[in-house]
Amino acid sequence: MFKQLKVLAVAAVMALAAGSLTACSGDDGAVKIGIKFDQPGLGQQVGNSYEGFDIDVANFVAKELGYESVEFVETPSAQRETMLQSDQVKMIFATYSITDERKEKVSFAGPYIIAGQDLLVRADATDINGPEDLPGKRLCSVKGSTSAQNLNDKYGGQAQLQEYDNYSKCVEALAAGNIDVVSTDNTILYGFASQDQYKGKIKVVGETFSEERYGVGIKKGDTELCNKINDALTKMVESGEWQAAADKYLGPAGFELGADNPPTPDACS
Repeated sequence: MFKQLKVLAVAAVMALAAGSLTACSGDDGAVKIGIKFDQPGLGQQVGNSYEGFDIDVANFVAKELGYESVEFVETPSAQRETMLQSDQVKMIFATYSITDERKEKVSFAGPYIIAGQDLLVRADATDINGPEDLPGKRLCSVKGSTSAQNLNDKYGGQAQLQEYDNYSKCVEALAAGNIDVVSTDNTILYGFASQDQYKGKIKVVGETFSEERYGVGIKKGDTELCNKINDALTKMVESGEWQAAADKYLGPAGFELGADNPPTPDACS
């Protein structure tokens, strides 16, 4: 009986050890990365897979960092800082503009692309040609975004600002005639305007009025990770894969990269 119990105990220890090894292997070989699920051309869920410029950049960086697999996690704008702080994700590639206010809570690698805030209107609109035309208009942006903050700061009390959880809801409301204009980064707006269901129905005004430097969000103070990501971003640019991803996902939407792209990553601190 004692011999049998001893054998069972040894087997149990071996099973626990094997489980521990498996768990460590999983922790080392996989990484959770935050993205947007509803931004055509940047980060979009298509069936059980994901595609877009942010996705290609995230996959390239993860591979350079030695991860064997990536689990993409949806990160709404208003929850990005919290999800990094609580370790729900390791990195965020989600049209995440680098700002001083955000740097108080998280750190950034990059930037890896520079965009600018613009306006999306219905195709037959002739009375909205720039931000100066927004007072009195029904305007939609997303909670927690720099776009919403910019518009509140400049046009608070003049435009009728409505904040939704995501941009796809804003665009649906625009196409249905429930709002007059959607405002966020031009990269995002061109992506929506190029979708088949919206072709001929909506258009991008084409007058940017901000600079949005998309960074890779990471936990505050992780300088080592920041430097590794910057090295990977530099390698992606030098290899030509950055340009290939931009051409594939942003080119068809009519987005012009501009002279500032691809940007040089900031020094990590």
